[in-house]
Amino acid sequence: MKIFLDTADTKEIKAADDIIQLDGVTTNPTLIMKAGRDYNEALKEICSIVKGPVSAETVSLDADGMVKEGIAFSKIAKNIIIKVPMTIEGMKACQKLTQKGIKVNVTLVFSANQALLAAKSGAFIVSPFVGRLDDIGEIGMDLVREIKQIYDNYKFKTQILVASIRNPIHVLEAAKIGADIATLPYSVFEQLFKHTLTDAGIKRFLEDWDALNKTLKKK
Repeated sequence: MKIFLDTADTKEIKAADDIIQLDGVTTNPTLIMKAGRDYNEALKEICSIVKGPVSAETVSLDADGMVKEGIAFSKIAKNIIIKVPMTIEGMKACQKLTQKGIKVNVTLVFSANQALLAAKSGAFIVSPFVGRLDDIGEIGMDLVREIKQIYDNYKFKTQILVASIRNPIHVLEAAKIGADIATLPYSVFEQLFKHTLTDAGIKRFLEDWDALNKTLKKK
């Protein structure tokens, strides 16, 4: 499963990419605004760090506006893909952009029917938001299972990107289901490396090493 970082903070992206080579980045205007950056400049810098897909989100609500923004974003770097929402206008834009050879990430997907329509519209990536479904009492990972089954049934090439990840369990479940991508906030990315038994093992090793050195010094 590919690991993307969900952020506009280039310090986080560089830090994560130094640990493991990131497969891509997802971002949006809100994240870039929080980072205090110009949207286009931030996208250009992110694309220079990460070789994989970098999602740039449109803000228009009509298909023509999304297509216009998508074409402009695609000129920033070769690895830019365009994020459009799962709406009727978004699906119109998805088809038009795809026909132009521009890859599309259909975002804000909350049902398997929406994911089916996104695949039929030519989406390169579909993004189910599992955490937001959990927030309203549904089981977000059940949606990923449904999408995976439908895509396998009909051999759709659209990749499943699990978004709105809140914890390492979401990452584990996404990998077990067979999702193509998980996009994580940096805080969750860091948690993946941690386990209490790992920390305890290192602590015990250092204690034993210190005890051995003290014993050798006494001889």
